[in-house]
Amino acid sequence: MDFARRTLLGQMARLTAGAALMPFSSLANAGINAQPSRREGDGSKRYAMLIDLRQCIGCQACTVSCHIENEAPLGSFRTIVSQYEVENEDTGDIATMMLPRLCNHCEVPPCVPVCPVQATYQREDGIVVVDNEACVGCAYCVQACPYDARFINEYTQTADKCTFCAHRLDVGLLPACVESCVGGARIIGDIRDPDSQISRMMAEHHDDLMVLKPEQGTSPHVFYLGMDERFVTRPLADPAIWDVRNSEGKEIGYEFAGH
Repeated sequence: MDFARRTLLGQMARLTAGAALMPFSSLANAGINAQPSRREGDGSKRYAMLIDLRQCIGCQACTVSCHIENEAPLGSFRTIVSQYEVENEDTGDIATMMLPRLCNHCEVPPCVPVCPVQATYQREDGIVVVDNEACVGCAYCVQACPYDARFINEYTQTADKCTFCAHRLDVGLLPACVESCVGGARIIGDIRDPDSQISRMMAEHHDDLMVLKPEQGTSPHVFYLGMDERFVTRPLADPAIWDVRNSEGKEIGYEFAGH
């Protein structure tokens, strides 16, 4: 990616991160298909996640705990941590960088309006979820997601994704990935509460927050602190840490092709 384009995308990423602090009525006119009415959840809250890349060590505890908590099929993940080797443009030095990824629970989620049965919907608190009893497995939402955050669960034959562990949040618990993060890199909370940890961090680091693929206009609500501008387009990554094998022992890699 050339320097001018990377700089522009970096500026867009910061602007999009700042959009989370704008009135939601302004974001509703983002130009994406009309969104169905939200349902369920506490409308007085708006959940978001901040990932402090300065604290992420790539231990994959979040990936494993999420996989166990949500009983995802072997080889399918609701959250992953991509590993990159990044070259310093000035010195040529190589550094290893980590990039945790998950559903961005966008303010204007493109996955919601394409669902023909409204099985994918957004809660009043901003969390995007899937009603597995209604989902017909058409995969329209999988194709609509610009963050490759969805997959068809081979067990249920329905769409699957990160839900911020809404079932845990609803009873006062942290999402599995947040609870297991040894570096404290994942912070989740209500950004409508000015006293929440995530609100305080967003205020303190407002100018440094970035999001993935800001050009999509979805207003992601997963924010990154300490992210290199080269990551805003989420480049491809090689499998990291270990291999995954299926029930027959065939190596299938740690991540799906294209992640």
